[in-house]
Amino acid sequence: MKYLILRLLRKIYFFFKRLLNAGIPLKFVVILCALVGAFTYLGTHNSMIRDVGGTEDYAEAKRYIEIKDVLDEHFIEPVDRSVMADAAASSMVLGLGDPWSYFMTADEYKAYQLSTANDYADIGLSIVKDEANGGFQVISVYPGSPAANAGVGTGMIITALDGEKLLGYTTDEVRTKIRGKLNTKFVLEIANGQGSIEVDCTNVNAESVNFRMEKTGAAYIQIHNFEAGSGQSAVDAIEYLLGQGADSLVIDVRNNPGGLATETAVLLDYLLPAGRLFSEVDKKGVVSVTESDSMNLQMPTCVLLNSGTYGEAELFAAVMKEWNWATLMGEPTYGNTRSQETIPLSDGSAIRLSTRSYLTPSGVDICATGGVVPDFIVYNSDESATGTTEGTTGGEDGTASISDDDQLMAALRLLS
Repeated sequence: MKYLILRLLRKIYFFFKRLLNAGIPLKFVVILCALVGAFTYLGTHNSMIRDVGGTEDYAEAKRYIEIKDVLDEHFIEPVDRSVMADAAASSMVLGLGDPWSYFMTADEYKAYQLSTANDYADIGLSIVKDEANGGFQVISVYPGSPAANAGVGTGMIITALDGEKLLGYTTDEVRTKIRGKLNTKFVLEIANGQGSIEVDCTNVNAESVNFRMEKTGAAYIQIHNFEAGSGQSAVDAIEYLLGQGADSLVIDVRNNPGGLATETAVLLDYLLPAGRLFSEVDKKGVVSVTESDSMNLQMPTCVLLNSGTYGEAELFAAVMKEWNWATLMGEPTYGNTRSQETIPLSDGSAIRLSTRSYLTPSGVDICATGGVVPDFIVYNSDESATGTTEGTTGGEDGTASISDDDQLMAALRLLS
């Protein structure tokens, strides 16, 4: 590069030398130099503006560089430019005001990709944002999980992860950060003077679906998420329990954070007759419709949901209700039914961005209406009993007739 610049300067020198030798007055040579310089500057400036997308984008990029230079020069401590760049990117997405859109660093994106394949190191708990304390409340802990083994309990408020305060983060961002702790031990700080808990998060295979036969004859299907393979896993579980003589069906999507619309469609298509299941509409108003075939399953069905039921899990419950195909039992949801798209960036990071809205078969936007309201509102007196598979709805064989899970017991009584 240096050699090319020297060659260019030599050519410019000899060009102007020939002009002077040809008898052209010096003032004209100076004017020509000024014009060449001006055109070069304008051409370079315009090219830079085009490269960054226009005048407004150029001004924003220039301000970012100016702030970065000020921090580099004046901040009392060393500045980690990569951390600063990630924080700037995260703030840009946060500025949208959409609670379901967020930025992921390259490491967080790798963990996210594993989680969507239902093959990740999961500490075994479900959380929701606790606005009062600025942390995240544990609403359920899976028996035998790393979180349960470490002593994490329902009702605890997590305020920091490995010393990083979680104030200002969304629930999805915190889940992603936890998933990023693959094969490590990490520390959760708990509010209200409960200290800290070290969790040994070993690599486990996350089962998206649990199932069993209840003593009442109901098939119980618990769906932890609607990530890859979950739809067919739920169908297979139902088929198996039907073969065992199940006469009714409980589908538990409590604390289910959602996942993929395609997986939700697999289960809905299996359950419902021919017709519209749901649709998605984008920013330009383009609508894509998902429909089912004529094959269906007709049997008494109850869907369990609560405040931890999000996204595609909310959509599932709303569609079942609108088709009058199931009775909904539990708590109202929040209406987190924007469809997100993950957009990878050139440096390995990514943006999880709300790009579509889900609509029910009749065209209702669940997000706009504020969530899904069950047919019967029932709250659990013991939150630790929600969605567990042992010690609540039964022993190891899962056939006990009593449970501390009030919502499940109400569903079983209704179906009986």
